[in-house]
Amino acid sequence: MAALLRDILAELDRVLEPGRFDDYGPNGLQVPGREEVHTVATGVSAHAELFELAAHAPAQLVLVHHGLFWGSGPGPIDALLKRRLEILFDAGMSLAAYHLPLDAHPQLGNNALLAHALGAAELEPFAPHRHQPIGCIARLEPSLPARELFARVARVTERPPLVFDSGPAEVARLAVVSGAGNHYIAHALAAHADAFLTGEPTERVMAQAREGAIHYIAAGHHATETFGIRALGQHLAQRFPVRHLFLDVPNPV
Repeated sequence: MAALLRDILAELDRVLEPGRFDDYGPNGLQVPGREEVHTVATGVSAHAELFELAAHAPAQLVLVHHGLFWGSGPGPIDALLKRRLEILFDAGMSLAAYHLPLDAHPQLGNNALLAHALGAAELEPFAPHRHQPIGCIARLEPSLPARELFARVARVTERPPLVFDSGPAEVARLAVVSGAGNHYIAHALAAHADAFLTGEPTERVMAQAREGAIHYIAAGHHATETFGIRALGQHLAQRFPVRHLFLDVPNPV
């Protein structure tokens, strides 16, 4: 059993609507490979270790959240990029990437899935990126003791988060922006969130959390962005006669 690459890409574009987003890099097909796809391998970030695992599978399509190319174009090909491309070319594997569209999706997105995994009863759009919301405010009913929320984050992300425990004893409104969403703490404060969950911290957020009386939870860029890409691969396996493999290459960042 197999599916055509062009049909899979059309489905991804239909579901994720990448044209709505002014992203940091290109969404969609980044490297073409075989036209017929039997196995789709998903992973968070495009790099040599992931490609080697996918080639061993063997997969014909690698689908990632963080692609190879950022900005206006690939620019000069250095030794690192050359090696990554060689693995794809030698295996005949395609590479497709979906960044902000996968963060933002209300069912398959990193933020919605993370919020639901933590027990969210209701979500509202949050964190505008050039007029498109990419995060969510999760309403927790009943509210959770802050310590229980921190413990749940550790369980669902499979790693202990960095926490600035500066908010109320009970959390009813949780702002969620996966990955490098640390600058949205100001938006979380304006939205009257009790806690803000993201991937990475910056030096300034400790003081912002303390002065704003909000819990700041940094659960890892990689760890907060495994949810969407895995769900996207599962969606394709349900939609097409293909096998899906989620290939996790753990990253402590």
